Amino acid sequence: MLGEYRIEGRGAAEIAANIERAVGEGALGPGQVLPPLRELAVALGVNPNTVGAAYRILRERGVIETAGRRGSRVRPTPATTGRDHLRVEVPEGVRDVASGNPDPALLPPLRRAFAAAAAQGEREPVLYGDVPVEPELGRLARAGLDTDGVPGGPLAVLSGSLDAVERVLTAHLRAGDTVAVEDPGWGRILDLVPALGLRTVPVGVDDEGPLAADVRDALRAGARALIVTDRAQNPTGAAVSAPRAGALRSVLRDHPGTLLVEDDHGHGIVDVPLHPLAGVTRHWAFVRSAAKAYGPDLRLAVLTGDTVTVDRVLGRQRLGPGWVSRILQRALVRLWTDGEVDARAVAAAYGCRRDALIGALAERGVTARGRSGMNVWVPVPDETGVVARLLHAGWAVAPGARFRMSAPPGIRITVSTLTPQETGPLADAVAAALGPAPARSYV
Repeated sequence: MLGEYRIEGRGAAEIAANIERAVGEGALGPGQVLPPLRELAVALGVNPNTVGAAYRILRERGVIETAGRRGSRVRPTPATTGRDHLRVEVPEGVRDVASGNPDPALLPPLRRAFAAAAAQGEREPVLYGDVPVEPELGRLARAGLDTDGVPGGPLAVLSGSLDAVERVLTAHLRAGDTVAVEDPGWGRILDLVPALGLRTVPVGVDDEGPLAADVRDALRAGARALIVTDRAQNPTGAAVSAPRAGALRSVLRDHPGTLLVEDDHGHGIVDVPLHPLAGVTRHWAFVRSAAKAYGPDLRLAVLTGDTVTVDRVLGRQRLGPGWVSRILQRALVRLWTDGEVDARAVAAAYGCRRDALIGALAERGVTARGRSGMNVWVPVPDETGVVARLLHAGWAVAPGARFRMSAPPGIRITVSTLTPQETGPLADAVAAALGPAPARSYV
């Protein structure tokens, strides 16, 4: 039935992770029929309830589908890319407030920085065996981290925050381990974790960050890792406050074996202070990306953490790409030292656009969230209907299903390029889309 592939595992999580990994690697293809529950239980020497629980996990993740007596089979669309299919295609003439991109007008010019980096490369060429972190980048990054209260630790440079998170998770976790993730949260993370053969458990989020009670429940239930977005949380704009940081640190102290991963991708575009959690657990990583402030194509993030974690990340990096281009690192150094980005001005611009939309929606009786960053989250009763009505009205927003696990439905609006003249009409359209559907008459 499965060709040469042999399903393995003793517990439900292990069996589910084994099957999901096989789907991701192509060993089990779309439409592949899985063994009947009792048959697989006999083959593995486990209770049928264990296999039933494994299949339930896979169904919840969208890896398999069950059709009654016809059994369970791998879904036609792999779960690891499912959220990409939830994107809204923006027709010509429709205003795109769904992309999640920064405002190009607020990004710095790159020509001079890269010219200077190239010239330095000619004078001081980087060769095999050289250090992977540009010394001046390391010094500047460490100074900034020290200022923000991030504990001391070695540094690594990775190709963006998602690359860093993936390398940290694989440095410590094994297939079947559970990771606590924000819900709603960054869709790429929600895809990445199961793609690595790991399980996800949702943690609720409000304007002050992950809910401490949810984190406590997840860790007590066996989650081995926690991923937290410190500021400009995608999609809600949440930012970890000082009281929430204290509550989360208290929870983490009771679970010192937790792998803590913090993503500060909003650095350089936010106007709220950082309240890091790092250093409470034995293993931790803090990631700071350049993408939002300096441009998405600058695939560069600085990572610090405990010695063991960073050493494992660097060791695995050496066996792959080796290092992130030092020309790229040197260009970022020039952008930093030349002050090409005025972080306060950028944060103020995004904050003004965000607050204007939230205020305009409130005037129309619509509740919205967005404490930091470039996104506003609007709870809605019916995502599909609201997205469709807004598209018809000339506005493309992101459906909340891209960012949710068990959280209530919503839509994400990116305000990065929203003009004052557009704020009112967009708020009107959202309010209208949330109202009752127009009555239809038939003659």
